[in-house]
Amino acid sequence: MNGVRLPERHELETFLVLAEELHFGRTAERLLVSQARVSQTIQKLERRIGAPLFERTSRRVSLTPLGEALHADLRPLYSALAEAVTRAADTARGVSGVLRVGFLGIGAGVLNANLVDAFRTRCPGCEVELREIHFADPLGPLRSGEVDVLLHRLPVDEPDLTVGPTVLSEPFVLAVPTGHALARRKSVVLEDLARTTVFGVAGAAPDYWWDFHVPRRTPSGAPVPRGQDVTTFQELLALIAQGQGVSPMAAHVTRYYNRPGIAYIPIEDAPQTEVALVWRTAAHTARIHAFAEAARDTVRANNGPAHF
Repeated sequence: MNGVRLPERHELETFLVLAEELHFGRTAERLLVSQARVSQTIQKLERRIGAPLFERTSRRVSLTPLGEALHADLRPLYSALAEAVTRAADTARGVSGVLRVGFLGIGAGVLNANLVDAFRTRCPGCEVELREIHFADPLGPLRSGEVDVLLHRLPVDEPDLTVGPTVLSEPFVLAVPTGHALARRKSVVLEDLARTTVFGVAGAAPDYWWDFHVPRRTPSGAPVPRGQDVTTFQELLALIAQGQGVSPMAAHVTRYYNRPGIAYIPIEDAPQTEVALVWRTAAHTARIHAFAEAARDTVRANNGPAHF
């Protein structure tokens, strides 16, 4: 090895995170250590190599040419090493059998492909079954044991459930009949809902969950009229197309549900809607743990939750 000792794992991890963030404070936050510890670790690695890896000024941090070369060589090797260790740990924990993954809406279903591929690579001995969940009772199949883990729209605030990594973030649009006055607008705001009729939900869906997606009041406090309760997404689309009301929806519908009779208008001031992994706290298994870790790593590789 030409007399050079190989760096320790935490040195390599610190280098890779700092190379991504180019900021000591954010690197420290991600690694859950102090900024001083990050600086000391990088200095130790630079002494081990024999040259600076980063240019540091009071305004910015950047990679030196040597640092850029090391990052290009090291990142794929480190990722392969981390995956090998994870696969070994999963095997030791006995990650096999069947993992049943529920998803709410086609957007989360399409997202499943990346997550499931990552999970299957790590745990080839575990089979994955995908099952669609309806919003009338989105948490019921999880509590009954029909599925082991859900890809579910937030918020989820249930004492018996654990919310894992957020894997998808997207804006809201307003689904309106094509003959509606708002269909001619390039965008709308939440205050416009006071002059429309939205829908309630029939079934066991938590009130706070539906109210987040279909608010009862506008930001100024004006009530939003509610019409018929619905049980499935296809029923909701049919009622909108018939002119019986409007509904806020996640933006992926513009790609997957572009149908006659409905126009989708961006909502300027609505918050993002997010999808996260959810599972029963008391039923946490090695399979769920491995799937959650695969999801976290997929999100990290994408530099954050996926977007539509």
